Amino acid sequence: MATGVPVPSSGCAAARGTAVTDERQGIEVAGTARWYLLTTPGPDTPSPRYPGQTGAASPPAPSGPRPLVLDFHGLVEGAVIHSTTSMFGELGQKDGFVVAFPNGTGTPVKWDTTYQGASNPDLQFVSAMLAQLESNLCIDTSRVYASGFSDGAFMVSLLACTMSGQFAGIAAVSGLQTPTPCPTRRRVPIIAFHGTADPILFFNGGVGRATLGKILGSAGSTGNAPTTTTTTQPIALHGSGYPATVQKWAVRNGCDPRPSDTRVAGEVILRSYGCPTGTDVAFYIILGGGHSWPGSAFSRSISSLTGHTTFEIDATRTIWTFFERFRL
Repeated sequence: MATGVPVPSSGCAAARGTAVTDERQGIEVAGTARWYLLTTPGPDTPSPRYPGQTGAASPPAPSGPRPLVLDFHGLVEGAVIHSTTSMFGELGQKDGFVVAFPNGTGTPVKWDTTYQGASNPDLQFVSAMLAQLESNLCIDTSRVYASGFSDGAFMVSLLACTMSGQFAGIAAVSGLQTPTPCPTRRRVPIIAFHGTADPILFFNGGVGRATLGKILGSAGSTGNAPTTTTTTQPIALHGSGYPATVQKWAVRNGCDPRPSDTRVAGEVILRSYGCPTGTDVAFYIILGGGHSWPGSAFSRSISSLTGHTTFEIDATRTIWTFFERFRL
């Protein structure tokens, strides 16, 4: 656990505002109009405890800078649907942190997760969005985090490589990647989730094109998905694909490559690695889980397409509990 004091953004000098829920915020990036949804807690909701803090919680904003979570949608979803999928905004309003749901581009809406350095338009968008949020709101810049689902998990994997100095922790649900190259400046704590019966991003690697095609319909291309179409191999909990991807991140973070598994619920295994302080890697394996956000009512409502959603774990609450332990 990291300790210290909050690092207030320039927006902390502004007057206290009211709570907003999924309020659309526009921003121009390199001549292109972009937007995101913003949810903030009320001014009298205390900020979360700082890592290592004892006693009372931080005073309300603006005197108490708030953590910020950027929550990235999956392919086709868009920010509006994803805010309903993860319900991160609702948790933020209750626990005192700010949440922004960025929106991608294209048809279907997606993220550009190709490594292009500073020329990647979505990395430019993230940088501009952070600058705007930190200017307009009272943000603790040492407690900025990113979570993402599916294609959004691809995006936060890229952020772990290219913007490691700005994100204190990363969460990837159904899609953690190991981008190449990965010019990370620091070791980023990572929490990941993946279902063994994911019909789109197969647990041991590859893509279920048939299921993906049903979801896309006439929406267009499959975006950033790999090219493998089917798998008939039995599930290997320590095999290729997402188990190997998580292990690669653990090794990158200086952890022992030999994990330990704990059955935390009937459908859920927590895979942990022995890591240096502040570089934790955690992997929640959902036995029989589909391409879904654990604990999400919206994910369950589309289970005929995406497979089983477990309610034995709440990914949103689990991610936030993980994030709370880390700061830059």
